[in-house]
Amino acid sequence: MAGSTLTDWRPEDDAFWNETGRRIANRNLAISIPALLLAFAIWMMFSAVVVSLPKVGFRFDTDQLFWLTALPGLSGATMRIFYAFLVPIFGGRRWTAISTALLMIPAVWLGFAVQDPATPFWHFMMIAILCGFGGGNFASSMSNISFFFPKAKQGYALGMNAGLGNVGVSVTQFLIPAVITVGVFGSIAGAPQASSEGGTLYLQNAGFIWLPFLLACTLAAWFGMNDITSARSSFAEQSVIFRRKHNWLICWLYTGTFGSFIGYSAGFPMLIKTQFPEVNALSYAFLGPLVGALARPLGGWLSDRLGGAMLTFWVFVLMAAAVFGVLLTLPGAGGEGSFMGFLGIFMLLFVLTGIGNASTFRMIPIIFRTRRERELTPDSTDEDRALAARRAGIESAAVIGFSSAIGAYGGFFIPKSYGTSIALTGGPEMALYGFVAFYATCIAITWWWYFRRGAEVRC
Repeated sequence: MAGSTLTDWRPEDDAFWNETGRRIANRNLAISIPALLLAFAIWMMFSAVVVSLPKVGFRFDTDQLFWLTALPGLSGATMRIFYAFLVPIFGGRRWTAISTALLMIPAVWLGFAVQDPATPFWHFMMIAILCGFGGGNFASSMSNISFFFPKAKQGYALGMNAGLGNVGVSVTQFLIPAVITVGVFGSIAGAPQASSEGGTLYLQNAGFIWLPFLLACTLAAWFGMNDITSARSSFAEQSVIFRRKHNWLICWLYTGTFGSFIGYSAGFPMLIKTQFPEVNALSYAFLGPLVGALARPLGGWLSDRLGGAMLTFWVFVLMAAAVFGVLLTLPGAGGEGSFMGFLGIFMLLFVLTGIGNASTFRMIPIIFRTRRERELTPDSTDEDRALAARRAGIESAAVIGFSSAIGAYGGFFIPKSYGTSIALTGGPEMALYGFVAFYATCIAITWWWYFRRGAEVRC
């Protein structure tokens, strides 16, 4: 080992792991978590900001506001496709520091843009697109952490990284409504804006508040994390996953779990505002992402013990049932609806998405390790087995990153589906029925390929 670069890394070797590996892996995880939390906070900034834009003079209609909540999901998912392959090329330490520093760009731009009600809508669209930097970070962060831990502990490690990182969604929806009411930075950050509800708001704080934390995490990543030599690989070596059937099946399933988590998170405040206008949406919106994020480490722990496929199968069954429950609580021809029922069932949905996020990811290393092991023969040497294990690790990391990219498109499609459904029918019911149909396909895929007796890869 030389400085920040690890030239000898053998997490599957128990002696190495107990003597050296665990300490280094845990340090990298400890730095990765807050960096990923901030990435999610920036990614989902607009979910907390759009509700306040009309209050300070911005005349954007409901569909435009839903667009601003949806665009970070679209751009973040697209960036993840590229980010998924960057850690083996650049190194985890370097890329974590660079990608965290990039988050300062949308944070600063938003801080200035909200101070002038004449700022055109296209400016906000560009800022929303740049917030996708935060979404992209997840793919590289999860890929990076997967290299540090042995397979038996990856469910826990990935669950902690993703679960506590996902808390950033809840943090941004809780912190932004608080900091925009006070002059945190005084006159340095600009004058307050008059609110249509009376009083003043410091909406610029929604962007500026993250800057000192982003700087601290950038420095911590650069000086405290490690690059792993054995994790280095070219894009060509990683791109083999595009020929793997199971890569595409996992992408579909992860869209059902993480896509639901991030999509529900992005659209939750505006959904509350449109369906229950008498309720202060930002007083409750942060709760869903919070319980979903905290459920993810639990999902990782359960997956390590019960099996990822079984957990994933039942998660989708319960999610489909929960969406039917949401439909029963909405206001409509049958009455004014029940906000507390709506909130309670959505909390269950968020918990299920968190558990499903972890259980789906737990399946990945088992699937690709099993596939590589089946290629070995009784005549295979120890060298062959070591090469198979390395290739399985590279493929698993690439699939973790790439599936997180595809899954993140839920952050665009769910809030946009709400907006389209409301525009066409006056309510979100059409979108919700579509989600149930999608979960039905996820149930079938999980059962057939991974859960049933005789499945191609039981995991």
